[in-house]
Amino acid sequence: MMAWVRTVSLMLWALTANSVANEHMERALMLMAETPLIDGHNDLPWQMRSLFNNQLSMVDLYTLNSTHTNIPKIKQGRLAAQFWAAYVECDTQYKDSVRQTLEQIDVIHRMCEQYPEDFQFAASSQDIRDAFDQNKTACLIGVEGGHSIDSSLGTLRTMYQLGVRYLTLTHSCNTPWADNWLVDTGSEPEVHNGLSDFGKQVIWEMNRLGMLVDLSHVTEKVMKQVLEISKAPVIFSHSSAYGICAHKRNVPDEVLLEVKNKNGIVMVNFYNDYVTCKEDASIDDVANHFDYIKKVAGSSIIGFGGDYDGVPRVPTGLEDVSKYPDLVALLLKRGWNDDEIKDALGRNLLRVFGEVERVRDSLKATKPDDKPIPLKEVQNPCRTDYGYPNDRSSACTQSLYPLVLVLTLLNKLL
Repeated sequence: MMAWVRTVSLMLWALTANSVANEHMERALMLMAETPLIDGHNDLPWQMRSLFNNQLSMVDLYTLNSTHTNIPKIKQGRLAAQFWAAYVECDTQYKDSVRQTLEQIDVIHRMCEQYPEDFQFAASSQDIRDAFDQNKTACLIGVEGGHSIDSSLGTLRTMYQLGVRYLTLTHSCNTPWADNWLVDTGSEPEVHNGLSDFGKQVIWEMNRLGMLVDLSHVTEKVMKQVLEISKAPVIFSHSSAYGICAHKRNVPDEVLLEVKNKNGIVMVNFYNDYVTCKEDASIDDVANHFDYIKKVAGSSIIGFGGDYDGVPRVPTGLEDVSKYPDLVALLLKRGWNDDEIKDALGRNLLRVFGEVERVRDSLKATKPDDKPIPLKEVQNPCRTDYGYPNDRSSACTQSLYPLVLVLTLLNKLL
């Protein structure tokens, strides 16, 4: 008799738990139907480069299954807007970083154009809303790494004209004007004490253009400097909470508070190593970061920055982009109210984006900054120097002249 009672009790408990879980999921899907889910960082364009050399004719995003992201998964995940990363490796710096970045910008445009029933290109906060109203995923571009502009404000402006709406100031290498996060680990030397003077020019020009400043991948010193000097709110497109996982790619508490003071946003990264500081993580571990950031600085600075297709490990329960509703349902289970969920889904990013646009409009009468970076800060064998004083035609020619002279003399001796 007692065994039968226990069996019935367990069945009733299971039915009740399942009913509650279904209620959370139904609520999550309803909120996601009302507010666009905007993700700050996805590296599918890099997968197009590494797997197909950007030959989209070889790819079908309806059937591609080797990536975290495809169109059926996007639809299942209710992903309303995505910042696609135009990323190129650090070893392109001082070589062909601009060309390769332009190719990534191009592949994002082509990817969006190839699937017009599902994607709609977006370059403004209003564009995101318009795409959501049409039940399409808004495609936005973020350039991941300051090395991609080759220390050129003209290149920065050109990329903005091509639709780029954020620049991550560094990736995992110092640029000639900013220090990257590896400096804080001690594995790379500090070069600029954070930002150089030209680095500050980059920030001000981004403010003038209306380009979001992304502080993922920079040193803590750069975070604080930019938060102090930027006229517009900043973003962390794919970083998590240092208070949960003490990884230098994450955001310390005092910076979280400063982000709140400046009305910015931290978009939580799902990479296991940044979630738990270990190779293993779960959806609950990611939710811990959302809870922690909300506790420290409030729901007004939180967003989603999954980093899908840019990392080798993602948490159990968040295996691909189809799983966003599961995370939203979990946050509801943990006591998040509807307004807090809507903030994190997209209202925070739309607010930040709108304020960046407002700052841009307020600076409309300000002329573009045309002061170049000092030659000594960028001179290298692969860079010409037309326009700088003394009208030297090529830093490469000067740098290689001693080698040429030595080879000539050796040739004569042999």
